[in-house]
Amino acid sequence: MDSIWQTDFVVAHTTCLAHSLKHWTGRELLAGASSPVELARKVFEAPFVLVSHGTEADPVLNYGNRAALTLWEMSWAELTRTPSRLTAEVPNREARARLLAAVAQRGFIDDYSGVRVSKTGRRFRIARAMVWNLVAGDGRPCGQAAMFDRWEFI
Repeated sequence: MDSIWQTDFVVAHTTCLAHSLKHWTGRELLAGASSPVELARKVFEAPFVLVSHGTEADPVLNYGNRAALTLWEMSWAELTRTPSRLTAEVPNREARARLLAAVAQRGFIDDYSGVRVSKTGRRFRIARAMVWNLVAGDGRPCGQAAMFDRWEFI
């Protein structure tokens, strides 16, 4: 897991995460990185949770930093095969779908709260999450991301 942030995909994807966040909110993902590789390392090792999914009909998670992998109790290989809807319990999936639709229309939301579930069934409530659309360099949509630093197990 320690070298995941060094892969070409993760370096490029982290740059997309940062550029997309700046595009929608004007905020920096993480200030002070001098290169895309350094940004990828710092974001992967950051104390906040950052996850993203692609644009499939049933979107699959395609990125999770170390904090996300720990919180969801998954390896990189497990996380990146998981449909993102499975991070919420069945009763909470409709609310999650409404959130993602609102983000798709507005570009971002910066105050999302909700309950999620780890691979082993541990439930946790996230608070004040930022959720934003990802846009490729050519402007086409390429997914959505969520970032938060507040959660509690319930």
